[in-house]
Amino acid sequence: MGRRPYDLPSLSALTAFEAAARHVSFKRAAAELNVTPAAVSHQIKALEAELDRVLFQRNPRGVELTEAGAVLLVALQRGFEQMSDGIAQIRLQPDAEAVSIQVTTAMSSLWLTPRLSQFWKVHGNIPVSQNVTDTPGTSVRTDLSIVYGDVGDEAADQRLLFKDRISAMASPAFAATADIRGLDDLARLPLIHLSAANRSWTGWNGWAGALGYDGRLGGGLQVNNYFTALQAACDGMGVVLVWERLTRGMIESGKLVRVLPDVVEAPLGYRIVARRGAPARALRLRDWLVASAG
Repeated sequence: MGRRPYDLPSLSALTAFEAAARHVSFKRAAAELNVTPAAVSHQIKALEAELDRVLFQRNPRGVELTEAGAVLLVALQRGFEQMSDGIAQIRLQPDAEAVSIQVTTAMSSLWLTPRLSQFWKVHGNIPVSQNVTDTPGTSVRTDLSIVYGDVGDEAADQRLLFKDRISAMASPAFAATADIRGLDDLARLPLIHLSAANRSWTGWNGWAGALGYDGRLGGGLQVNNYFTALQAACDGMGVVLVWERLTRGMIESGKLVRVLPDVVEAPLGYRIVARRGAPARALRLRDWLVASAG
């Protein structure tokens, strides 16, 4: 069979030759490669035998490249430079496709997106793609997903991000004029009700019931998106139930304030779920988010 173009001499022989040719010295090449001069000489003799060409003229004062040796040196240096450039490009590229993560609009806007800027300071080579949806059970396949509640699969790779607590809040202007003194005032207040597809969310009836109040609740605005509900409250349209850790940024900025001192522990927690076979970069993001939440 004929020799294939990529049937090259051993890399160790080529490396020994390139070092010896560059230094014009077997001894200095051996020092660079951390081997003996005899080992360098042996590699070059084997290379000359394989190529059937003399690459060095040996004389008492040292060695000199032959014409064949000079041609090979130029070719090797060009090849090593191309390999170095290729390796540098690979290192600069993202190590793989973007990590995909599914979240709700509120989770994306209020919690995840602000944290990604911190994540990229440490892991700038890991791009992240968000699939934002407020409809549970969508068929889009993602590496990770953040859910409120249990995914219902004991075998699923799920980690607790954080548990929350729920309180009644409104804009500072609304709170200042509403004259709210107790739970009984919920009957006359405009409340912002969330009609979420995720039935795990605590509504006004569940929140008030957890506090022992079973009286009448005020009507008001009905929305199907939690971020919209929060924005409506910030605009002074009524009182909204607030998951305090999720909305910490709004609270700390003063956009929302408590109208009652009562607080209910959220019955469920926020969990991050990794699909089976999720790549290492996705698990790296998962672990970082868990640590960040803690």
